[in-house]
Amino acid sequence: MSSVVNMENGGPSRTALVTAYARAYHQIVDQPQIFTDPLAARLLGHAAEELPRLGTAATDRLGGAVTDRPRRLVFASRARFAEDAVAAAVAKGVRQVVILGAGLDTFAYRNPHRDLHVFEVDHPATQEWKRERLAATGIDSPDTLTFVPVDFETHTLATELEAAGFSRTDPAVFVWLGVVYYLTPDAAHATLAYIAGQAQPVEVVFDYLRSATTDAERAYQRARADRLAAVGEPLFSYFTPDGIAAQLRALGFTDVEDHSAPDLISGYLGGSAAFESEPSPALHAIRMLRASR
Repeated sequence: MSSVVNMENGGPSRTALVTAYARAYHQIVDQPQIFTDPLAARLLGHAAEELPRLGTAATDRLGGAVTDRPRRLVFASRARFAEDAVAAAVAKGVRQVVILGAGLDTFAYRNPHRDLHVFEVDHPATQEWKRERLAATGIDSPDTLTFVPVDFETHTLATELEAAGFSRTDPAVFVWLGVVYYLTPDAAHATLAYIAGQAQPVEVVFDYLRSATTDAERAYQRARADRLAAVGEPLFSYFTPDGIAAQLRALGFTDVEDHSAPDLISGYLGGSAAFESEPSPALHAIRMLRASR
């Protein structure tokens, strides 16, 4: 389920850290700000002014996530999109949210909805590291949060969520960011099928990579996939917008909303993405999807 565990040191992977650092730095340099997360830097153990200096070998080249503005805006916009969807679901009466592959997400600790129960699902080693960071930085875990450690080699999502007190018969919203492309298409479909079986109304918010449509895009995606595989985080899944929509509708989802990353960012910035340089092919390949039934 999650790509955020580094089995060599028992902590989060480079992917999870990149996301967290980018979201933290977004708070201090990007105007207008798309997404507000006052806990991102604190959870990482850094003062905001330290973030620009993190592009060193010791941080595994995490500085790229800090200095690459389009990349920062992708992370900020997908988080904003997901949390807006959660707020809309709560307004309709939903009282459960499941964050799949939660990594270093901080929503549960900023949760403005007093009666919304948050279930954070992730690998046991990642959650142990995160809980240590929460304790060390004095960030309280609210009563509305339940950690759900799931090692998918030995456990199933359904079993562990049920054991944690998640109600399969009550409405819920599932947030699934930065994970799908690291799964095989079959594994992604199995999770979507599980979500589709939740009591209505149910909603899922996730991001995915669009399949290449030109030779240049295919070459770029192969090179990027090779780079990620070299650091132990291979990509497995790409979808076409029509293909993933058809798959979701076949599972019973009746309302499918799909946005490209540049369009989503542009909307949050008032009609102009205002990138300092032309967005990369990687940015154009990222899409954000919200499906409900």
